[in-house]
Amino acid sequence: MSAEKRKREVQVNFRVSPEELALIGQKMAQLGTANREAYLRKMALDGYVIKLDLPELKELVSLLRRSSNNLNQLTKRVHETGRIYDADLEDLSQRQEQLWEGVQKILTQLAKLS
Repeated sequence: MSAEKRKREVQVNFRVSPEELALIGQKMAQLGTANREAYLRKMALDGYVIKLDLPELKELVSLLRRSSNNLNQLTKRVHETGRIYDADLEDLSQRQEQLWEGVQKILTQLAKLS
């Protein structure tokens, strides 16, 4: 077909590594398409990239660190003294609850993306 009769007269070229080409092939196979040009055009026009910026995730990681540190300190104290205190267990329980709340918030936000 001559360039004059083509609907799409602008050609776009780009390079990929062999590994990237294999991944493109796998994704095409998952969709059941063999036309690479059509697949890449569709992805370039209609595909999207998700950038997750979830402050809740950063807070969750911070809570996990604090909870882990507290649990380690509590475990050390129990081994040293043979005792555990209700206040320590309550603090640990509250931190676990905060962690689960954070996980639920993140899962809710991620569910909205699909």
